[in-house]
Amino acid sequence: MTHYTEKKFNIPELKGISRKTVEEHLKLYAGYVKNVNLIYNKLAEYMEDSEKHALALAELQRRFSFEWNGMRNHEFYFAALEDGPQALSEGGALKAAIAAEFGSFENWLATFKAIALMRGVGWAMLYFDKKAGGENGAGGKLVHAWVEEQHIGQLNGAQLILGLDMWEHSYYLDYTPAEKKKYIEAFFENLNWSVVEENFANASKN
Repeated sequence: MTHYTEKKFNIPELKGISRKTVEEHLKLYAGYVKNVNLIYNKLAEYMEDSEKHALALAELQRRFSFEWNGMRNHEFYFAALEDGPQALSEGGALKAAIAAEFGSFENWLATFKAIALMRGVGWAMLYFDKKAGGENGAGGKLVHAWVEEQHIGQLNGAQLILGLDMWEHSYYLDYTPAEKKKYIEAFFENLNWSVVEENFANASKN
């Protein structure tokens, strides 16, 4: 039984990120979708006799969040690279929110890139926390996070706006680990900000 379907993305030729890298990266994403379905089905099977399969159930349940978040993180990542680069709207709500929270877009970008350059593998994330700020939690707040191993570091209740994959599989065919700054720059050169703005609009709806 299949519960989740691999999404297809319209990703053009990218500047600084090779077609081969994108193809291999998409295969990894497909593996997450496959594993989510496999684990989901196996959990249902083992629950028919939970005492007999208690150990297997525990290990699969722990693994499930890794595979699930791997699937979802990559869907945000690839969607933001679809249809070619598009600049952030000058008078848009997201740019205004970034300036209000971080002082300026330039300050935000420098901070986000610094997070992405942290040692180790993981994800640089920008979330919107709808419950933060303002009277009775109204208003919301943009929040950064570093997420390790897909599921360690995710912010409960916050909605992902932008995710940058900093696992080496994202760039190793194009750059060495010492050159990952070039990959970060390439990501932003190819970023379709209209997708990120839509994520923000959806997250900040009343």
